[in-house]
Amino acid sequence: MPSILDASITRLGDIILGKDQQLRLALACLLARGHLLIEDLPGVGKTTLAHALSRVLGLHYQRIQFTSDLLPTDILGVSIYNRDTADFRFHPGPVFANIVLADEINRATPKTQSALLEAMEEYQVTIEGESRPLPQPFFVIATQNPLHQIGTFPLPESQLDRFLMCIELGYPDASAERQLLQGEDRRDLLAGVVPLVSTAQLLELQQQVNTVHVADALLDYLQALLAFSRRSPHFQHGLSPRAGLALLHSARAWAFLHDRDLVLPEDLQTMLPPVINHRLQPSATPDDALSANTPAEVLLQAVPV
Repeated sequence: MPSILDASITRLGDIILGKDQQLRLALACLLARGHLLIEDLPGVGKTTLAHALSRVLGLHYQRIQFTSDLLPTDILGVSIYNRDTADFRFHPGPVFANIVLADEINRATPKTQSALLEAMEEYQVTIEGESRPLPQPFFVIATQNPLHQIGTFPLPESQLDRFLMCIELGYPDASAERQLLQGEDRRDLLAGVVPLVSTAQLLELQQQVNTVHVADALLDYLQALLAFSRRSPHFQHGLSPRAGLALLHSARAWAFLHDRDLVLPEDLQTMLPPVINHRLQPSATPDDALSANTPAEVLLQAVPV
C-alpha cells in the first residue's frame, strides 16, 4: 500500500476506534470511484466516519440532513433572480462537494432520494436543462436507519444498485469503547486533523487502481458467481452487469490497498458481502439456505474457485 494511504488509515483509526476493516472498506470504495451506504443504528459513528475521511484526505465536505420535507432543489441548487443584473444566477446546492454525506437518506421521500441518482452515476447534475459537472473526486456516503424505525422510506432497488458497497459499523468492542469513553472528544480530534493526501494525489491513486491486473481465470470465477446468482432459486433476480463491474472494481481497490498489483480470489471473496448483500433479494418463498446465511455466503459455498 502507498505510504500515504497507510498513514491515512492509521489516522482514521485514531478517530474511529476498533473499526479497521470498515475504514479500509470505505477507503477502497472511494479508490474504486464508487459510493458507500452505511446502514446501522444512530450513534455508532457513521457521520464521524464521513467527516474524518474528508478531513484526512483534505476534501471539501458537505452534509445533507435528509428529512421528509426535503426538496430536490435543497440538494442540487436553485436559480434565483438577481434584480441588479436582471438575470437568474445559479446557487449550487451541497451536492457540489467532494464528499457528500446524505445523512439518514431513507427519511426523505423517493422523489428527493432520486435527486442523487444522476449525480452518483454520471458525476453531473442537470438543472433547468443545463448539465453541471461535479467536482472530482466525488464520493457520496449515505447513512440509513434500520427500516423498522419510525419515519423511514425504503430505498428502491435502482437506488441501492448505485451504491458500490453497503456496510455496517456495529457497536465497538469493550476495549475500543473504554478508550472512547476515556479519550478526547471526537469533534475536538477532528478539528485538529491535518490532511495527509492532496486532491491531485487522490485522483492519481484512483487511476492506479485501474491498472491492477485481473487474470482470465479470476474473470471466470467472477462470471461463475454472477451466473449462479441468476439461475439460483434462492434470489428474486440475479446480479446485473453493473454489480459484476462493482465487484471487479472493488477487488482491484482492495488488492491495491494491500500493495498488490494483481487481484487474488481472496480479494473477490472479501468484497463479495459489502458489494452484493444489498443487491440480492431473497426469493418470495422461504428458503432454508438463506435463513442462516447471507447472499454472499450462499454464493461462496455454491461456487468453487
